[in-house]
Amino acid sequence: MSGFNPFEIIPGDPSRSLVILGDHAMNRLPTEYGDLGLPAEAFKRHIAYDIGVEDVTRGLCASLGVPSVLGCFSRLLIDPNRGEDDPTLIMKLSDGMVIPANHPLSVEERDRRLNLYHRPYHDAVATVIAETWRMSGKPPLVISLHSFTHAWKGVGRPWHAGVLWDTDPRAAQLLIDLLSADPELVVGDNEPYDGALRGDTMHRHCSMTGLPHALLEIRQDLISEKSGVDSWVDRLSPILASMADRQDLHQVELHGSRVI
Repeated sequence: MSGFNPFEIIPGDPSRSLVILGDHAMNRLPTEYGDLGLPAEAFKRHIAYDIGVEDVTRGLCASLGVPSVLGCFSRLLIDPNRGEDDPTLIMKLSDGMVIPANHPLSVEERDRRLNLYHRPYHDAVATVIAETWRMSGKPPLVISLHSFTHAWKGVGRPWHAGVLWDTDPRAAQLLIDLLSADPELVVGDNEPYDGALRGDTMHRHCSMTGLPHALLEIRQDLISEKSGVDSWVDRLSPILASMADRQDLHQVELHGSRVI
């Protein structure tokens, strides 16, 4: 693995019983993979990572003093927010761009990427959640941060942020309500994506275990510069703090899933 760490754990105070995740926080690749056959500009695009998420996550962790796990590898290598049997786990084509090093892909290479990057990331997520639970004495609230493009296939997206969820509405609905209290924000409910995805990070670590959770998508053009990052950190810090203080959220509740 040439010293490449597939994840970064930002330490924090477990007593807040809040964990923040950034699956697609970085666009890095281990040196042995070069550039996957892609031009350098590909790694500045959303196909490689979630623009702005690393900085927002670091800002929230500094503001709230809570732990986080960041994915340190590009989603073009392997997508940590996909189940191991998902056909989009290792993309051959992403938003019109062919990834030469991903096709054809041997079973051995697929297993190598799972063992060296995907599984260690999820092991780290599971460990941080378990340690936070153990040390706080209550099931933690888990917030996963992502970002989305301002337009898709030439059609503009009106939402400033979207909250994704499957069948557990506890944290998601509260987050939607708190964000929507700002009249300047257009907040999507399972927009621009649906939160029911078998094997993704929230399904694996929260839906299947009954932990309170929500996935927050922020539009990338709003957090691509420092001023936007700072603005969203200032906006989200009191919201997430108030959610973490809600004792009724810190319960294990199994709600099943819409995915089959």
